[in-house]
Amino acid sequence: MRNLIALSSIFLLAAVSLLILWPSEPDKYFGDVPVLSSLPGGNGLQIGDFERRDMRLGLDLQGGTRLLLQAEVPQNFDGDLTEALDGTISVLRKRVDASGLSESEITRQGASNIAVQMPGLSPEQARSLVGRTAQLRFCEPAETAPVKGTPCDSEGLWYEATGTLGDEVKGLTGAYLLPNSYVAFNEIGESQIAFEFNSDGAELFEQITSRAVANRGKFVGSDQIAIFLDDELLSAPRVQAVIRSNGVITGQDLAEARELVIQLNAGALPLSLTVLQEQSVDATLGQDSVEKSLTAGFIGLVLVAVFMILYYQFPGLIAVLALTIYTLITLAIFKLLPVTLTLAGIGGFILSVGMAVDANILIFERIKEELRSGRSVDMSVNSGFARAWSSIRDSNITTLITCFILYLLGSGIQLPGVGAFSAPLVQGFALTLGIGVIVSMFSSIVVSRAFIRVFANLKSSRKWIDFGSISRGVR
Repeated sequence: MRNLIALSSIFLLAAVSLLILWPSEPDKYFGDVPVLSSLPGGNGLQIGDFERRDMRLGLDLQGGTRLLLQAEVPQNFDGDLTEALDGTISVLRKRVDASGLSESEITRQGASNIAVQMPGLSPEQARSLVGRTAQLRFCEPAETAPVKGTPCDSEGLWYEATGTLGDEVKGLTGAYLLPNSYVAFNEIGESQIAFEFNSDGAELFEQITSRAVANRGKFVGSDQIAIFLDDELLSAPRVQAVIRSNGVITGQDLAEARELVIQLNAGALPLSLTVLQEQSVDATLGQDSVEKSLTAGFIGLVLVAVFMILYYQFPGLIAVLALTIYTLITLAIFKLLPVTLTLAGIGGFILSVGMAVDANILIFERIKEELRSGRSVDMSVNSGFARAWSSIRDSNITTLITCFILYLLGSGIQLPGVGAFSAPLVQGFALTLGIGVIVSMFSSIVVSRAFIRVFANLKSSRKWIDFGSISRGVR
């Protein structure tokens, strides 16, 4: 009875894993298999704010761009670099999320590098979205600026517009904006960006626009306020009246305006970034990789299943069932974590399948030895699993240690004389192999044991022996 309950629980776990794993767009994964591609899509898993609808695919499987960015630390920087990097990553994540790229990844690599993966974007789009510092500054003509502090352009025509807050002189920047900027359209249909300041920003803006109105007519452009994004002049409108809290930025087309809104609402980057590495994969090539990977994986599993059944006969069929359940559970875990699946990651998973098969072979061979020594089926099964466990445990622990080392190396290290080094493909391989090895131990020891015990209890010892090559030589 206990074995039947265990077996029922295993089948229930496999069914839940299949429901979680089934893709929302079957034709994307099974385009060459009409029977599967025509089935309705799945909903994944959603519990409150936790939602997993689709498997997260790497750039080599769905196309897109990966950038390795290096944070440039100012010479006089005296703050906390870790805090500044965390703030930079937070701003990048806000930008990427606001652009609708739900499957993007942003991770810290090494001491001062950040890796960003953005599916579906060209290198130019990716650099524009995350590479720009997006420091918005409001500037006055050099002739009217009361404090010639920070120049806004290389010619020295514009200086940062300032005002006083209490006893301090402050420059007006995008740091005073509320995160509610949006794209609007003027009366002739041109796109413009509407923005709003917080209370301190509104006080500064009122002082600056009051000064611009007072300077009107002194010279051409004396009543202008220039708006700079980093070192680029966006617009320099004339101030018609004193303005306190709201304003607009003109001069961008719709696409540029939308991107700038994302950057303004996310905030400026605490640190400037430069691109160290750039990798892009065409979307068509990615889809082709998905289909070929699935085909190769399916063929490999079928060949393993045929070998196991032909050599071990009925116990081989049990191993194939255990292997199928292992595959469902492992892929469901990949989806839930989520693991970004790359070609290297698929290689790690296939290797773990081989280790799962190897564990079953060890168990069957040990059971065969026990049967040949004349023990009963029940005793042979228990002793076979017990004797095989030490070999399975030792080999898998060794593999897990290797996976841990590879994962650390792949996540990013600083090499003397070389600089930052990161290998996301190695990291993906190590992660999928490590997870697969852990699940394979559960599959071989728990799932296979439950199947064999249930069968052994339903059949007599002689009928078990008659099932084939697992007990050749037993008389």
